[in-house]
Amino acid sequence: MTTRLDTSIETWGRVHRGAHQLAEPAWRDAVAEAARATAAAAGTTLAHGLGRSYGDSALNRDGGLVRTTGLDRLIAFDREGGILRAEVGLSIDALLRVTVPAGWFVPVTPGTKFVTLGGAVANDVHGKNHHVAGSVGRHVRRLALWRSDRGVVECDPEVESDLFSATIGGLGLTGIMLWVEIALHPIRSAMMQVENRRFADLDEFFALSEDSADWPYTVAWVDTIQGGEALGRGVFSRGRHAETGGLEPHRSGGPTMPINAPSLLLNRVTVGAFNRLYHANPGSAFRGRRHYDGFFYPLDRLRRWNRLYGARGFYQWQGVVPPADARTATRTLLDVITRSGEASFLAVLKNFGDRPSPGLLSFPMAGTTLALDFPNRGERTLALMAELDRVVSQAGGRLYPAKDGRIPAAAFQLGYPSWRELERLRDPLLMSDFWRRVAISDGNGG
Repeated sequence: MTTRLDTSIETWGRVHRGAHQLAEPAWRDAVAEAARATAAAAGTTLAHGLGRSYGDSALNRDGGLVRTTGLDRLIAFDREGGILRAEVGLSIDALLRVTVPAGWFVPVTPGTKFVTLGGAVANDVHGKNHHVAGSVGRHVRRLALWRSDRGVVECDPEVESDLFSATIGGLGLTGIMLWVEIALHPIRSAMMQVENRRFADLDEFFALSEDSADWPYTVAWVDTIQGGEALGRGVFSRGRHAETGGLEPHRSGGPTMPINAPSLLLNRVTVGAFNRLYHANPGSAFRGRRHYDGFFYPLDRLRRWNRLYGARGFYQWQGVVPPADARTATRTLLDVITRSGEASFLAVLKNFGDRPSPGLLSFPMAGTTLALDFPNRGERTLALMAELDRVVSQAGGRLYPAKDGRIPAAAFQLGYPSWRELERLRDPLLMSDFWRRVAISDGNGG
């Protein structure tokens, strides 16, 4: 297996980057050789897909990476029953081009279709329908992974159930996944019935969430600039698959952000102006039909949109707090942000449902989640996120590993008390920057 040193691999947030010994197998039976070859120099390796993790969970700096995007074949598709088995490098983008014309949709999708099936399972991704469908792990029927100590292992909720549970949301540490079998969601149309509604404050957000329990997809954009009586104002969006309208999948293409934007492009003034326009524009009160691509994946319209944050990149932060303290904690989080002077361009607010995942370290829990982006301004940005961390921890919540690149080990372990079980089941050849930081470097791992 040919490997090469790649010094350009970075996270989607572009704050974390480093050199890796890289291999790109084209066939499942080449994965073992690729893993051992990339680990030869530094002793560890890690699977890597399309690189959409914002933090350091998909990096293994100065170690090995096995890029799985060449493992992108459809293995089997039951068009009557909606059961699909595919290699882990298949993207949601490619998957939907096959399944939508047949009347099936992914059961759960994150905010971008440019993620691999394996990456979605490894991070146990959630979406706008968590309150009714839970995370993607609830829809995984079976999977296969290669382990350095056992070879190829197939597992499901009844066979190798502990390994199955640890792999869902296991950040790619239990073995290199080879294929996943998943149950799809039936649709009659590629169109969505959508309603957008403005809300004036946080109380109105919670009222709209309660009023939208019969809508399968809900999410809100929230203004993190306005304080006072307007604290938590935003736009609430809800949708459902339309009954008519054809089954045409999304189109490819779209413009690409060609260069890094000036580092000061996204600041409090420019984001504040955008927020005022967004909250007041007619689209914020839209009611009608929209293709699924525009509803689920608005950011995909601009390729390499992460360059908008400049060469220094940006941090993503996402936390969830349980229902008992959700209103108070969410209000405190927004108040901390508005007082900080920092501007979050992409601020998303949603209520999770009580839909537990089979995943050992799954992020979603019943409660309210807030996802934010912050341009990297060094210590002031890190200090702000540390304050947000404290609010979440005090409320009994936790942070999302797929978004994180700096949470201390103690905070992670508090939010994920089952982390030791994942460490027990971790493949000894696999490691990531994230796991080294939160479970190994403090001496608690192993």
